[in-house]
Amino acid sequence: MQYRQATTHPSIPSLAGRGAALLLAAPLLLGASPPATPINLNQLGFQPGDPKIATLDDEGAALPWELQDASGRTVARGTASVFGKDPASGEIVQRIDFSSFRTPGSGYRLVAGNHASVPFDIRPNLYRPLARDALAFFYHQRAGVPIEARIVGAKWARPAGHPHEVAKCFTGKDEREMLWLGGCPYSLDVTGGWYDAGDHGKYVVNGGIALWTLLNAHERNPKALPAGPNGAPSLLDEARYEMDFLLRMQVPQGTRMALPSGPSKPLANSPGWRSVPADLADLDVSGMAHQKVADRWWTALPTPPQNDTQERLLYPPTTAATLNLAATAAQCARIWKTLDPAFAARCLAAAERAFAAARRNPQVYATNSFTGSGGYGDEQLSDEFYWAAAELFVTTGKAKYQQALAASPHFWNPAGEPGWPQVATLGTITLATRPSALAAPDVKRLRGRLTALADHFLGDEAGNGYRIPYLAKDYPWGSNGALLNRAMVLGVASDLTHDPKYRAGVIDAIDYILGRNPNHVSYVSGYGTASMQHPHHRFWAPSLDPTLPGPPPGVLSGGPNSTSMVDPVALQMKGKCAPQTCWSDDVRAYALNEVAINWNAPLVWVGAWLAE
Repeated sequence: MQYRQATTHPSIPSLAGRGAALLLAAPLLLGASPPATPINLNQLGFQPGDPKIATLDDEGAALPWELQDASGRTVARGTASVFGKDPASGEIVQRIDFSSFRTPGSGYRLVAGNHASVPFDIRPNLYRPLARDALAFFYHQRAGVPIEARIVGAKWARPAGHPHEVAKCFTGKDEREMLWLGGCPYSLDVTGGWYDAGDHGKYVVNGGIALWTLLNAHERNPKALPAGPNGAPSLLDEARYEMDFLLRMQVPQGTRMALPSGPSKPLANSPGWRSVPADLADLDVSGMAHQKVADRWWTALPTPPQNDTQERLLYPPTTAATLNLAATAAQCARIWKTLDPAFAARCLAAAERAFAAARRNPQVYATNSFTGSGGYGDEQLSDEFYWAAAELFVTTGKAKYQQALAASPHFWNPAGEPGWPQVATLGTITLATRPSALAAPDVKRLRGRLTALADHFLGDEAGNGYRIPYLAKDYPWGSNGALLNRAMVLGVASDLTHDPKYRAGVIDAIDYILGRNPNHVSYVSGYGTASMQHPHHRFWAPSLDPTLPGPPPGVLSGGPNSTSMVDPVALQMKGKCAPQTCWSDDVRAYALNEVAINWNAPLVWVGAWLAE
């Protein structure tokens, strides 16, 4: 769950009672300290033919460097290049480029002046385990079924959380004191799916982009990530588990509800909420999708999912959730067309019903005013309509979806960085890479838009000392996920053009994630000499309850966040950290160190892409 305009703490909301005392008073059992060296590099290592870049913080002249093998013998040498003052990291950065050295081996170290790097490998097939473990994250996040020791090991096995989950709709007052009457005239069996992040909510909007990313990795390479040892799910099996859940979230035919319809109304001179929802309207919501199923109140930290006793509720359907369902179900229909025709037909019927429902109710927005779960509010939905139309057109070839594409500004305008509030680029990737009835000139134009976007991301590397394809004055919530979404676009551009510069950009992104950053840390648990160990999570929380495990390998931290420093740890750092250093490996740091399905999904995509 990523924080979106909640009046209470999003993952530890009320800070009241036993959970708050535990949260604020418990000492943290911190893991190993990062290496005391200013040389930062990919702690996992490098593949022989890939670029190999390291950075160091030194305000002096360009330092000579040596690459030493495990015996201490110098095998390469050179001189660093000086980038200079870097606002993103707050450092005086020098870069070491030893890309020309390609000899496989273990225990290499870089030495520059009085500083040495951590040991690292140069070897092929470096990223296959990372891709597999990043995918396993989704199995760990499953709701409704036991997490089995034969698959994950006894340390991370647990009973099913929220099995046989039959939920009714929210009624009563929300945080704005808005009264929701009547709920819905049904309950839905919404068992299954993935927990979104460190909380117990299951969300259609964020589930949509995460699911699309995994399915796109499969469409790009159907042989990527087959079933693993001991019955570990394949990429496609894991994706189907979430798809089944999204289908369960669809509103039955013949349903009417009173919902806010239209833009939010601004509030002047309000110390709290900046707006209120539109007036309620009686709507035919058949075929729409509920925004989420979640607890009525926030659970304490830690609370393993099998110990959650809160009432589970469906929250009102929204246009955004409905279009997420339409897009992913259309994608499902073409992927399973030959694998499971009945399932594919079910997906296509749900997708077409959802798209029609969204057109009928184009302005039913999430209100962001329920405690116990995140909002994922978004009132700019032209990108969701475009994305859903793109997926449906590629799957069906129907003229009505082609007409919706042609009427969308996103079909003609430049693409942007993908994320759950901005999904147009997902539609463009589908149109540019999947076989369809789209005219060849349009395909060529959209491919050009994607490579232009990738070139823009590469251009950002010149503006920061750590040479990553990301440039921003401040780093947002989930910045690591944003960087990996950019890496995915760079991977697509590489596929389309075979230009090695795009692969180099993907390497720059993964190098930062795995250690080439000013925090001297790998943001992926279990990967690197000093990796993230204390995510904000209700089950992987040994610093709060020593009987609980830490994170399994392959879990991505959301990463530095200098824009929304709202958790207890971030508040102590606010105004004192450069953007890339606004991070802490602390279970309490939900704004800096939470995990989420939409962040791990591009790690799977990028890891699988690099593993080729």
